[in-house]
Amino acid sequence: MTAITTPGATVNDQHYRVLLIEDDAADAILVEELLVDTGLRFDLCVATTLAEARSTLATRPIDCVLLDLHLPDAAGTAAVTAVRELAPHNAVIVLTGLAEEKAGTDAMAAGAQDYLVKGKVDPELLRRTLRYAVYRSHTEQAAMEAQTVRLRAEENARLERGLLPPPILGTSTVTVTSRYLPGTAMALLGGDFLDVVVGEDGLLHAVVGDVSGHGRDAAALGVLLRVSWRALVLGGHRGEGLLHLMERVLVAERGSASHFATCTLLTLDQARGTAVLHLAGHHEPLLTTASGTTEVSAAHGIALGILPGLRNWPSTLLPLPASGALTIYTDGLTEGHNGSTGERLGVEGLLALINAAVVADPATHVDLIIKQTHALNAGRHTDDLAVLHLQWTPR
Repeated sequence: MTAITTPGATVNDQHYRVLLIEDDAADAILVEELLVDTGLRFDLCVATTLAEARSTLATRPIDCVLLDLHLPDAAGTAAVTAVRELAPHNAVIVLTGLAEEKAGTDAMAAGAQDYLVKGKVDPELLRRTLRYAVYRSHTEQAAMEAQTVRLRAEENARLERGLLPPPILGTSTVTVTSRYLPGTAMALLGGDFLDVVVGEDGLLHAVVGDVSGHGRDAAALGVLLRVSWRALVLGGHRGEGLLHLMERVLVAERGSASHFATCTLLTLDQARGTAVLHLAGHHEPLLTTASGTTEVSAAHGIALGILPGLRNWPSTLLPLPASGALTIYTDGLTEGHNGSTGERLGVEGLLALINAAVVADPATHVDLIIKQTHALNAGRHTDDLAVLHLQWTPR
């Protein structure tokens, strides 16, 4: 392989990185001279075989491949297909002989952006062909990326509808605020889920959970557990029995035995001023009173799917003030970095943010806390987060 670099341009300022795959030394020299005469700024690498080109493409950024169709280790459209597999996002211009113009059109059908006939190429034709091929390749890549973004947004929207459903509140006076955010702007939603339902018993039931892992499988399992929870609650199941059935669903539907889920179950009885908590491998909720926000003390049980059938989910009866709020969340809210300290935000850092923010509207308050945690994290930790905020006043 040889490499040639040219200085400044006379036609435009773009710098083209060109790989010529040509086993005929005389033809390679002619192509180099034509490139110099185009006035384009370019770096030229020359490979004499497809194998040599493979090594170059793996180690150097390339904008355009000039490909001879008769190589020692590849020929015809097979050579084009091989190069497209090695460099799917690069422009490919095929070089054909005088008597094989059909080979050029066949090469374009196989994925090349254009073709040139040896002996009929002048500097102006090469300049226009190379510039157009690179432009077309960039345009195709931008269109593919835009399509990927659109499909990802549609998929996220479908999953979000399953992971963040509208609550079934009936006549409840509890104000429900929920938020779900993927770990990164372009990420597929993970397995965090939440839901709120007022059952036939008139009590408010809530769940916040987190399936291990990320991506489609975790999100699908999260949706399944959330839907199962809603159906089971509406069917009258509660507490340990409800968690046992959710675990059975998880074990039956998970793709790998390594998948598990943590969750918090909450049953809020506003008339009695109490809440019953079940923590399945999940951390404690936060309780807001007139004195501020603190982490509640509650008994812990095992995550779903870790030891199926163990059924270790003790309950905690939590007295509630006449006015207050409960915040249940996944660890994406606390595992981010705490600014430049080098430490994680943690529950203490989260409580400091909440107690320092004086915002009456619950939705505005939740959004502010999420914004502050993201600012402190500065993109360094990329876990999903789900937040459920339940606020009540005297009936």
